Amino acid sequence: MALNDKNAQKREEFIDEHGLIFLDNVSMKYPEQGAPAVDNISLRIDKGEFVFITGDSGSGKSTMIKLLLRELVATSGTVYVNGYNTKKLRHSQIPKFRRSLGVVFQDFRLLRDRNVYENVAFAQRIIEVPSSQMRRNVPNILSMVGLAGKYKSDVKKLSGGEQQRVALARALINKPSILLADEPTGNLDPNNSWEIMNLIEEINEQGTTVVVVTHSPEIVNAMRKRVITMRKGIIVSDEEEGLYINED
Repeated sequence: MALNDKNAQKREEFIDEHGLIFLDNVSMKYPEQGAPAVDNISLRIDKGEFVFITGDSGSGKSTMIKLLLRELVATSGTVYVNGYNTKKLRHSQIPKFRRSLGVVFQDFRLLRDRNVYENVAFAQRIIEVPSSQMRRNVPNILSMVGLAGKYKSDVKKLSGGEQQRVALARALINKPSILLADEPTGNLDPNNSWEIMNLIEEINEQGTTVVVVTHSPEIVNAMRKRVITMRKGIIVSDEEEGLYINED
């Protein structure tokens, strides 16, 4: 068996034992802050789960996402994503590691000088997908998110809901095993928010593990997924089919 095959097998064995996302006594302390942003957290998320991470501003949610993306390295403890110890990733390995994840942000982060098709195709060009295959893949994913007729559109002229659909298509086109969504409905009206969340639920039902950071009690309480609640850097609640816990 080739070395890469052995490594892949070890990662799969680790995932089977510990989960697709595994945090082992993880803390993150910023130099300018007194208390840790994340304080000795242990957490397991398995393949195919749909998990909400909730909590007020300053609870540690954004730091958690940055740790999973390897934008930050934990001060102590270990973060495993897709079987990789993120602390051990070499600088040259980080871009490839991140391409194995789909990420959607509140502010869409689209390429403003490119149309819908090119925004989605960009994710495939990075991994050098052949043009002939890209011409099949991009329309397929745009159709899935309800934008089949918008592929030539200027993203600046799209509604907020449509822009988030483009961002979602871009996040999904390389078939990631994990979708991280950081406040994906934060800039959307209620109708568009539900359309995006219904799409994300459909994606989860097809096998993608989904982690959503949100401030929306309405969405969390209606969808009844696993809910992890954070407060001052610690996990105060982790409930299957949970509800949004208000500070008061």
